Amino acid sequence: MAASGELPARGPLLGCHLSTSAGYAAMAADAVSIGATTFAFFTRNPRGGNARELDDADLAAFLATCAGHGIGPLVAHAPYTYNLCSAKPETVEFARRAMREDLGRMERLPGNLYNFHPGSHVKQGVDEGVRLICEGLDEVLEPGQRTTVLLETMAGKGTEVGRSFEELARIIEGTRHGELLGVCLDTCHVADAGYDIVSDLDGVLDEFDRVIGLERLRALHLNDSKNPLGSHKDRHERIGEGSLGLETFRAVVTSPRLAGLPMVLETPQAGLDGWAAEIALLRSLAAGE
Repeated sequence: MAASGELPARGPLLGCHLSTSAGYAAMAADAVSIGATTFAFFTRNPRGGNARELDDADLAAFLATCAGHGIGPLVAHAPYTYNLCSAKPETVEFARRAMREDLGRMERLPGNLYNFHPGSHVKQGVDEGVRLICEGLDEVLEPGQRTTVLLETMAGKGTEVGRSFEELARIIEGTRHGELLGVCLDTCHVADAGYDIVSDLDGVLDEFDRVIGLERLRALHLNDSKNPLGSHKDRHERIGEGSLGLETFRAVVTSPRLAGLPMVLETPQAGLDGWAAEIALLRSLAAGE
């Protein structure tokens, strides 16, 4: 781990998912201890439920640590239980209410990002799924908000919406406030969805640019995959230990087209030491080692 108080070497913005269970200031201290320059956190329990009240002193200490150590922007993550395109009206209403609450809280952390899984249409069809997601976003997005909301690229498991760049583009184009939306590209998800980032990362980025616009790409989740290209399974693996391989991540962290974007690990780990080692590995790849 990096020594406490030591600034990580400049380079790609790298981090992982960290827990808010001990408070926001403690989470920022964990980021410093593992050499992270960005990180992600859940806005509430990842399985849903009510959000804990924010503490002003805790938030102030959190923001001071992030500013003092060059950490950010950050990528908050909505709970997995949110489904803006569920076939159950009560599930849709819960997702809308909770997202409104989350985005209100994110205004206390201005200039950061809020990532969510677009949802599963549950056999209603992609067209209805996209319509419901757009309708929900129109309800929760507020002109002038300081948080950019990111649609995550999905693996295409079951009836997930967002398995293709075209589906994400339809959502962005279908909302009234598309200027507040961006995309988080998950390396495991896009490969599982059939985009060959192993053999042709630049070709995939070209396609993203053609369909969505590369300026919409605001963050990445860095995950290897336990499954082959196009499997639609969504099973994350540690960096270099899956079907994507180490050289794919070397290409990602050295790509000038991805420079400056937050890159967040969601790989299977056993604690902060594991995250620190993986962050250090990615920094070594970025440095050409």
